[in-house]
Amino acid sequence: MIRLDHRNPMPEELRGAVVALGNFDGFHQGHQAVVGEAIRWAQAEGRPAIVATFDPHPVRHFSPDAEPFRLTTLDQRQELFAAAGADAMLVFHFDDALAAMNAEGFVRDMIAGHVGAVGVVTGEDFTFGRRRGGNPAVLKQLGEPLGVSARTVGAVHDAEGAISSSRIREALKGGDCETATRLLTRPFTVRGAVQHGDKRGRTIGFPTANLALGTYLRPRYGIYAVTGHLPDGRTLQGAANIGIRPTFDPPVELLEPYFFDFSGDLYGQEIDVAFHHFLRPEAKFATLDELTGQMERDCDEARRLLG
Repeated sequence: MIRLDHRNPMPEELRGAVVALGNFDGFHQGHQAVVGEAIRWAQAEGRPAIVATFDPHPVRHFSPDAEPFRLTTLDQRQELFAAAGADAMLVFHFDDALAAMNAEGFVRDMIAGHVGAVGVVTGEDFTFGRRRGGNPAVLKQLGEPLGVSARTVGAVHDAEGAISSSRIREALKGGDCETATRLLTRPFTVRGAVQHGDKRGRTIGFPTANLALGTYLRPRYGIYAVTGHLPDGRTLQGAANIGIRPTFDPPVELLEPYFFDFSGDLYGQEIDVAFHHFLRPEAKFATLDELTGQMERDCDEARRLLG
């Protein structure tokens, strides 16, 4: 799949595309419905299907000090869009210039002019342009004279209401992996390069792969049953601590998965850690024996749940 940047020229062969337009962070069931409609439309007319997303997220641009909230990286979104059947991912680099563009300018200069789209699909709550001056109705009105048709896809609902990234974030903050997995259609997954740590885990029989959390949302601190996906294609089961490790000083925020029945060097490799079940909150232990005893019980429970 091709990744495009809106600041660069558009490949001629991708002009005339149908574009799914949104943030699509997490690519949950609702996002999948929007992208699916764009792909079906494009295939029916023999046109390219492009998924357009924004990076950084507009919230990060306007509130740079906001706490981390991302559910997916650009790389993860690109893989998900490709698996859904899109031909390309277009990244709108959300900078001061894009933030200052009004709705009319965005449709005229970006969608019709730069991208050359003939169709755009959005969710019903999508907004765009300076001060959120654009919405699906405005997109339709502005696009028609420019030869751009617009379609809107309604929210996907479950028994609790509309499926949204906000609901998924709240579920993860509460340690509710099962709800997050259901809404996402896959477990919440952190991707990162394994870095060197203090190697305490090795000394107590639980060597861990240490990952920084970066801009990802912080799930509830605690112990989780996880799976890890390695660059060589292997999937491993394990238990992971996410938090600040209160038993040790100084406190350092990390994701630390321990993979069962694995021995090898993962330093510098990029791995995926998927969250399946919350086991317990973080705790401070008086002795290493107490800590290792609890870790053994955590691993037994994780094996049972993942089995």
